[in-house]
Amino acid sequence: MAREDSVKCLRCLLYALNFLFWLMALCVLGVSACLRDHLNNVLTLTADTRLEEAAILTYSPVVHPVVIAACCFLIIVAMVGYCGTLKCNLLLLSWYFGSLMVIFCVELASGVWTYDEPMVQRSDMISLKSRMPHFGLQRYQWLTHAWNALQTELKCCGVIYFTDWLEMTEMEWPPDSCCSNQYPGCARHAHYHDLSDLYQEGCGPKIYSFIRGTKLLQVLRFLGVSIGVAQILAMTLTVTLLWALYYDHKPPDPASPDALIHTHSSSEDALKPSHSHPRVPEAWANAPANGHTQFEMEELS
Repeated sequence: MAREDSVKCLRCLLYALNFLFWLMALCVLGVSACLRDHLNNVLTLTADTRLEEAAILTYSPVVHPVVIAACCFLIIVAMVGYCGTLKCNLLLLSWYFGSLMVIFCVELASGVWTYDEPMVQRSDMISLKSRMPHFGLQRYQWLTHAWNALQTELKCCGVIYFTDWLEMTEMEWPPDSCCSNQYPGCARHAHYHDLSDLYQEGCGPKIYSFIRGTKLLQVLRFLGVSIGVAQILAMTLTVTLLWALYYDHKPPDPASPDALIHTHSSSEDALKPSHSHPRVPEAWANAPANGHTQFEMEELS
């Protein structure tokens, strides 16, 4: 009875852990998708600079295709683990344990391999000004889109200040993406009437803060550690459940104490005297009664 309760408890814990795997894996995929778009714009503006290397070094553990594939595979593995726990199938649970071990090793290797502090300084932000003269050119539409998207998302303008656009380009006013309230021609109107309608902070310090790490990056790191701890706990519970199920399916050992007690009780039952009447053969029971009478008469004569 105690073993059945233990198996039931183990199954409930594995159900809960598999549900957590689904939730955490989906959260990692969602946050990584949000960071990936933002990271692509940063990498476009910082191409062939130290900033690009620092950004890749910081965010590769959380947006690397191997990590994304591991999270997708974890969702499938959690489904298999749920089915194996539900049916108490030794083969499915064994496959579940092995898959968790592989995913855990991949995540651990990825974290160790990419663990390093980005070597970047604030002075490296000045290199972003070299990307500004190509803004608006037909052959650099991808760069124009990256600048507009980054300034809109980070709510910044230029590299250090919005006047960088006037110094580094032939533009008479900043792009419309520098406006806090964007509409066609808003930057021209703000330049001549009210400069407060333009973002006053440059994008350089914000890109520097992004490379050093954002709150979303901290959330992903927390989710990664949580998934690793949950995987260790799930593997431990799976091994325990496998042992319990294998012990229930295993035939009793003749040398075990339970088997000896069973054999001893069987021997005692065999040695007990029987109080039932002996069985009379049918030939004797069906013998005619006059035969016995004839035998007695011959003996008297």
